[in-house]
Amino acid sequence: QEQLVESGGGLVQPGGSLNVSCAALGFTLNNHAVGWFRQVPGKEREGLLCFSAAGFHIYYKESVRGRFTISRDHAKNTLYLRMNNLKVEDTAVYFCATARRFDCVSGLPQFYNTWGQGTQVTVSL
Repeated sequence: QEQLVESGGGLVQPGGSLNVSCAALGFTLNNHAVGWFRQVPGKEREGLLCFSAAGFHIYYKESVRGRFTISRDHAKNTLYLRMNNLKVEDTAVYFCATARRFDCVSGLPQFYNTWGQGTQVTVSL
């Protein structure tokens, strides 16, 4: 069974940094584009950026460009979302998700098939 397991969320002060990991079980992350999303209560899930199988970043939300980046550990079959200079408005539940293709084609959730369980990120004093 294919699963994505997220970890690493938490509480951080404005201006701080946080890493969220996304580990794949039952399949190889290297063969998929991986998207990152976030959701706050009462709002739709929004696409932030995508990491292609070839290692390219595609940004769908301009407010995270230059602050959020993705890295990959092939041996651990895990991706890491590095979030720098966090702002209060970044507070949300963060999700990773894989698409059944190598390249990034959209930041819309319906283009992704396997989802992590989500992890809470809270930016507050």
